Amino acid sequence: MKIYIDGEFFDESTAKISVFDHGLLYGDGVFEGIRYYNGRLFKLDEHIRRLFDSARAIALEIPMSAGQMAEAVLLTVRENGMRDGYVRLLVTRGVGTLGLSPFTCSRPSVVIIAAKIALYPEECYSRGLKLITCATRRPAPASLSPQVKSLNYLNNVMAKVEAIQAGAEEGLMLNEQGYVAECTGDNIFIVKDGRILTPPITAGALGGITRAAIFEIGASLGIEVLEQEMTRYEIFTADECFLTGSAAEVVPVVTLDERKIGDCRPGPVTLRVIEAFREMTRNTGTPF
Repeated sequence: MKIYIDGEFFDESTAKISVFDHGLLYGDGVFEGIRYYNGRLFKLDEHIRRLFDSARAIALEIPMSAGQMAEAVLLTVRENGMRDGYVRLLVTRGVGTLGLSPFTCSRPSVVIIAAKIALYPEECYSRGLKLITCATRRPAPASLSPQVKSLNYLNNVMAKVEAIQAGAEEGLMLNEQGYVAECTGDNIFIVKDGRILTPPITAGALGGITRAAIFEIGASLGIEVLEQEMTRYEIFTADECFLTGSAAEVVPVVTLDERKIGDCRPGPVTLRVIEAFREMTRNTGTPF
């Protein structure tokens, strides 16, 4: 595996960052996860745009243009010789002194990893996931906007720990008002009376790239897709439920807190969405 660090490629065994990098010390930085399928990077421009938006929001000046960043991603994928995989693109604040101030860091670092990923076991896509509601809440927008994909994912990690220890594959996260925000690494959708519903980003949901693709797919299938504030009740009483994310893709959900959702199996609308998403990934994207 060849890993890109600040314009150079390193073998996995020699790819290193400084212990004084503020990305390591304080989680100070931003990242993106990008899928590629059959020689095409899916929604590359959208991912690069979101990376730069996240960086701007935390006053992090990326040391290259959006076009140069896209080309670096393409180069890294080519260098690793895989037609299908996952890119982890991150920008750290860079090397600085001990202490929170980012102004001691001389220059941000760009790291790009191209590898394989399997967020859930394959059987989860045919039988559906089990969810539990996590006690850990999503941070309030007044502390850090949920639209910033920062390197500090401890909030999500702690929620994931809760889910795994409870015997579930994924955890549902609420905001401080008790409304559904998202899962530990994915956006959530329900199907009710033929419509697809998802929490608004103002509830604490990330504006996911795959989430946005579901709105496109809904339009192509003639299915209304709407943002709606929801509590656990709306999920308990939904006809179907599924999650989306770059790593997860589209995965059905069949239970929440031991309550069966619908028929407790992937539903017809979910299956149509999955097939349409797979078709989209096969036929669109930036070729490399």
